[in-house]
Order: sequence, then C-alpha cells, then structure tokens
Amino acid sequence: MKISTKGRYAVRVMLDLALNNNGECIKVKEIAARQGISEKYLEQIIAVLNKAGYVKSVRGAQGGYRIAKDPADFTVGMILRLTEGSLAPVACLEEGADICERCDTCETLEVWQELYDAVNKVVDGVTIADLVERRNKRLENLDYSI
Repeated sequence: MKISTKGRYAVRVMLDLALNNNGECIKVKEIAARQGISEKYLEQIIAVLNKAGYVKSVRGAQGGYRIAKDPADFTVGMILRLTEGSLAPVACLEEGADICERCDTCETLEVWQELYDAVNKVVDGVTIADLVERRNKRLENLDYSI
C-alpha cells in the first residue's frame, strides 16, 4: 500500500489548519506557501475536505478556510479514507467486496487481514490534535543553545 500525494497533502492541510487556527480564515495561498504545495492542487484537495465537512469555507475578501471541528475529532485514517478510498491491502477485504470463492482455503488471507488491522490501528489511533502535540514537542526538544 502506498499513500498518494493527495492523501499525504490532505493530512498536512488539516494539520496546517489546526496549527494556525486563530479564529480567522486561512487563505489557500498561505497554506500552499507554508506546505510547498501548488495552489491549484491544494484547491482540489480542500474541495474534497470541504465537501466532507472537514473544513469550512468562507467567501469574500476576508474569506478562506478553517478546520470545521476540534482537531481531536479527525483521525489520520478518516482523512486517508476520504482521499485514498479503502486502505485494504487486497480487494477481498474491501468493504462491500464480493466474497471470494477461495476465502475458505486461502492461506494468505489471514496475513492480509492482520496487515489491514495493523494499518487501521495506526491511522485510526492518531488524530490531528496528536500531530499538533507531536510537532509542539519536537519544537520544544530543539536545542538552540550555542
């Protein structure tokens, strides 16, 4: 399984909105500059996040985007499933998949299920608030003494 730039950037955008959440809307141009993402691509990603209700948009001169809820309400898994679709490593584990005729005799199915469970445990166990905390701890641990 490989996470695309769309998925990685969507997580970064949500983190950026959480880190810069001062009550005012944030312009795409500002997010793009901080994250090193093209504005056009960022607009596509934000449109997906907005449609899902993860971000709120405000039009006008003072408009922009802000995170829709508390950062603790969004897991990395939610964002990745929104942008990537299923995180299942094989088609037979995807939600709504037809039952494979070999599932009763498939020696590898357990391995794929364990992998899927492990991925879900990690991405569903980390929230945007956790990423904010990790960033803040990392910055605290930087030693600027000369």
